[in-house]
Amino acid sequence: MCSIAGIISLTGKPYPGMKNGLSVMNILQKHRGPDGEGIWISPEETAGLAHRRLSVIDLALGEQPMRDDNGNYVCFNGEIFNYLELRQEIGGVYRTASDTEVILKAYNKWAEDCVNHFNGMFSFALWDEKRHRLFCARDRFGIKPFYYTQKDGFFIFASEIKALLPFLDDIRTDADGLKDYLTFQFCLSGKTLFKGIRELEPAHRIIIEDGRIDERRYWQIYYNIDWDHTEKYFSQCIEELVQDSIKIRIRSDVPIGGYVSGGVDSSVVSAIAADMVRGENFAGFTGKFEHGPRFDESKYAQDVAGEHGFELYQIGITDRDFVENIRKVIYHLDEPVAGPGSFNQYMVSKLAAEHRKVVLGGQGGDEIFGGYTRYLVAYFEQCIKGAIEGTMNSGNYIVTYESIIPNLVSLKNYKPMLKNFWKEGLFEDLDRRYYRLINRAPDIMDCIRRDTLDNYNPYDTFEHIFDAGNVEKGSYFDRMTHFDFKTLLPALLQVEDRMSMAHGLESRVPLLDYRLIELAATIPSNFKLKNGDMKYIFKKTMMPYLPKSIQERKDKMGFPIPINAWFKNELRDFVGDVFSVPNAMHREYIDNSSVLEKIKNEGEFGRNIWGLLSLELWHQEFHDKSSYYKKMLEGNS
Repeated sequence: MCSIAGIISLTGKPYPGMKNGLSVMNILQKHRGPDGEGIWISPEETAGLAHRRLSVIDLALGEQPMRDDNGNYVCFNGEIFNYLELRQEIGGVYRTASDTEVILKAYNKWAEDCVNHFNGMFSFALWDEKRHRLFCARDRFGIKPFYYTQKDGFFIFASEIKALLPFLDDIRTDADGLKDYLTFQFCLSGKTLFKGIRELEPAHRIIIEDGRIDERRYWQIYYNIDWDHTEKYFSQCIEELVQDSIKIRIRSDVPIGGYVSGGVDSSVVSAIAADMVRGENFAGFTGKFEHGPRFDESKYAQDVAGEHGFELYQIGITDRDFVENIRKVIYHLDEPVAGPGSFNQYMVSKLAAEHRKVVLGGQGGDEIFGGYTRYLVAYFEQCIKGAIEGTMNSGNYIVTYESIIPNLVSLKNYKPMLKNFWKEGLFEDLDRRYYRLINRAPDIMDCIRRDTLDNYNPYDTFEHIFDAGNVEKGSYFDRMTHFDFKTLLPALLQVEDRMSMAHGLESRVPLLDYRLIELAATIPSNFKLKNGDMKYIFKKTMMPYLPKSIQERKDKMGFPIPINAWFKNELRDFVGDVFSVPNAMHREYIDNSSVLEKIKNEGEFGRNIWGLLSLELWHQEFHDKSSYYKKMLEGNS
């Protein structure tokens, strides 16, 4: 795991101060690669690559940027997990044992189609010396980051946004990105919160040649439902693929560990991995909040560790930890995203980095197999509609209301959501109903200076993704999970990457193996939601790997954080101070004077205050420090 960066001329003119610019980007991304750095610059100074390294595979010979016999250079962040198989398939002589060299070999054999041969998490930039062409790509799901900007005829890219800030004329908020954030707490379709900076979307690649930038998708997920096979068949395939995915993801020249939250996904991954490497070589990491038993799920993590014979390290997290670390969290995220779980992840990653360089996580299971309770909320409404209209059993995609009833008790804590969801627009079109369910903007619009925003409507982008042609129109369940897979999952993976890399820790996510994803997209909805049980087929398949306490539990909370209780009590002064600094009163788009009034009405697990607090801390960490970033280029020139 590492960082990459680069500067490429679009006009043929050399970049003034190329080495300095690359060095600055390496400095700002040092935390991602504490084990070494490298810089390559073309003789004409029209192309340059920079790299920071975290040594995991081939500790001695894997330095980057790496050159091959054709004069090509690659700068790579991530892991190609099937690199051993690719070495055999491609053949030839290798100078190193690293997966980085495999990228160069694969490019020489398959050109830009090489990405379709990779099973991994990656972002890379490859300079083709013969063609004077830059080829960049990002993995299928967005596990590894890639950001870019254009300035004065130069294409500038990096693993993290902060490394691009010194190249901007000024730091400004992207109004359309902000609208996305206010609606979803993440941005859509390559937008970021920084004006002038874009994200290369998952499963996309960029080719720059003769001054032209060609960006396009190289992989897509298709929900072509397989009606011919049985539940048993799908279950066998899931188990085999999960086993093989974990097997290739424990390849490492350093010891590995795993996050263990006490839920199904992370517990399954850690249990199988520990069995494969033998328990004494595996370590688990978990956290709990020192705020009573409702915020402590460590017992379940301990049960997994005990049953599979690995050591479990645990950290107790307090409100004091929040005060001391939340600014670091926002800094490393680059932009606030995906809810308060980033703080939990930061603290547990800090613990893990004290004992391991590589950990496995359970990210992805909820999006590919349908594990979020809101799917049940949305589907329940459609079942009622179908029962009233007499269309309940029409079509292959129907999950009946009889099958949902057994699990309705799980909605007990969601009554406020249900009340708000059903107060207007009942039985609207499917896309509008799901948008209404996930839209967070209405509750905070009184804190927004609406007259400063343009006419962009996030619903238009939402609709384009929700109604995409790669999903069968008849399956509401698949359309919901597909939207989250394409939007929420990359946001969660941003958290996974930044919070681990903040501590020089590599996080791997075995459930996001493209073979497993492609299989899951073919599984009928009634195998994913069955008898009211969300993620039914995955949980049933994986239960033998879990202790009885997890098999039987009905109260999974998802490592909840008592953040709103803190805001109303222990952290009230801290929040007040954040919103009371002079600059906070004069934000272009946010009226912070009205935020504090909202705290007393915030629900136990509401995310409105969190979203606005994160946004203000983001302004303070980046906008208010714009001169610091600008001076970095000057100070190192």
